Amino acid sequence: MDNADHTVLVVEDEVSFVEALRIGLAREGFRVEVAADGPTALDRFDQIRPDIVLLDVMLPKMSGIDVCRQIRKRSQVPIIMVTAKASEIDTVVGLEVGADDYVTKPYRMRELVARMRAVLRRQAPGASPAAELAPGVVAVGELTLDPDEHRVELAGVELQLPLKEFELLHLLMVNAGRVLTREVLIDRVWGSDYVGDTKTLDVHVKRL
Repeated sequence: MDNADHTVLVVEDEVSFVEALRIGLAREGFRVEVAADGPTALDRFDQIRPDIVLLDVMLPKMSGIDVCRQIRKRSQVPIIMVTAKASEIDTVVGLEVGADDYVTKPYRMRELVARMRAVLRRQAPGASPAAELAPGVVAVGELTLDPDEHRVELAGVELQLPLKEFELLHLLMVNAGRVLTREVLIDRVWGSDYVGDTKTLDVHVKRL
C-alpha cells in the first residue's frame, strides 16, 4: 500500500506525542495534519477530508468519544482511538461510537502503522464492510439484521435467535472486519457487572 496517497488527521494535545507522530508517520509516507482539541479537529476534518483519523480520547474542550461520534455523522472514514487508559470500558465505548480500532499509550510506531494500514485496507475499493441499508439495519453478505424489529434474515429466510445471541450477532456485524476481545463482547452484551462463567460467550458464539 502506498501511504503517500493517504492523509492522516492526528487529534492530540500532547506536544511530545504530536511531534513523534509527525516524524514517524511522515517517514512512513503519510501526509500528516494535526488538531489539538475537539472543535478544531472537526473543523480540520471538514476542510481536508482525511483518509484516516488518529483520535486521542482525552482532549480539551470536547472528548475524543464525542469527536468520534460527530465524525461518524459525516463520514465512514477509518478512526483509530488512542488512549492512555488501558481499561476495557474505553475500548467498548470507542467501538460503540464508531471507532475502527484502538491503541494504548505508550505504543510502538510499527504497531500503530500496521493497524493504520489494516483499517485502510478494509476501506479500499473492493473491500466488503458491513453496509447500512436503512437507519439501524445492517447487512454483511447475505445476512441482514434489523435491531428495531428484532429480525434477522439469511438469504431472505428469517432466523429465530434468543435475545443474547441476537445482541451478540448485531455487535459482530456492525464491527465486521474488526477484532473484538472476549472482554469487549461480554461487557457490551452482558454488561460490565457480569460475574458468570465466560464459557457462556463460547456457547453463544458456537451456536451462531
